Amino acid sequence: MILSKLVYNSKLENKVVSNFKKIHLSNLLSPFLFLLAIAIMLFKKNALNIIEYIEIQKQLFFFLNSKIVKIPNFIFNITQLGDAIIFFPLLTAFIIYAPKLWSALSISSIIAVLFSISLKRLFVVPRPAAVFDNDTFIIIGETLSSTHSSLPSGHSITIFMIITILLHAFMPKKISYKVIFSFFILSLGLIVSFTRVGVGAHFPLDVIIGSIIGYMSAIIGIMINNNVDYFNWLKNKKYYPILILLLTICMVIIITKLMTNNLLIFYLSILALLVTNYSMINIYFKKPF
Repeated sequence: MILSKLVYNSKLENKVVSNFKKIHLSNLLSPFLFLLAIAIMLFKKNALNIIEYIEIQKQLFFFLNSKIVKIPNFIFNITQLGDAIIFFPLLTAFIIYAPKLWSALSISSIIAVLFSISLKRLFVVPRPAAVFDNDTFIIIGETLSSTHSSLPSGHSITIFMIITILLHAFMPKKISYKVIFSFFILSLGLIVSFTRVGVGAHFPLDVIIGSIIGYMSAIIGIMINNNVDYFNWLKNKKYYPILILLLTICMVIIITKLMTNNLLIFYLSILALLVTNYSMINIYFKKPF
């Protein structure tokens, strides 16, 4: 049983490594052009200042906010995926079966955090709840009215950073499959990202720009990951006790969130952590390293 798992691990790891090697600097061209197009559009509309930036998307914000929240429980659940502490646990099995993927996630996360913090401090755009009468739109969850951190959307950065890594890690070889797979993954990312408008936390452009930044963070992270072995220790089973401890701490954090909001997505994250911890314990004690 353990041997078959390790063989599968090797095959999946090789696929991820092979796909990651196909990522080059040219992959940053498209997202850069998208950002440039947005900047030109804002310039032409004289919206490179906070007041006009908010004004030009005011009607779109109210429209999307009113439409997206038709299924509030579902929206509130999937918007949690923008929190790395919730999304990452769903991928922890790859620590065992494709550690190179987790190495890319780790490096990309650092880059994404640096982008998010720097840009939020640079733009200091207030949240919708700090600008509009809170009775004029729908807010689900916490009312974010005291922060000037709307641009870019941190949740969107996180979501697109993760799904971009998954996209390139498991990209099929056939062109037709590539198109279908890419469309599905990117559409899923956009749906989750735009829930931030649905819950009343961000303006549409916050989400779009955040998604592009998340994509770029992942590409940069993958390229760095291709040339360094900072997280090569993930492959060594003797470090599993440390990882098990970290995953357990993560589980405790999610449980505290669960005590505040009884959401299905929290249970799924906890279940994923339990399964990964069980697998790691099983491998650690049954397979010599």
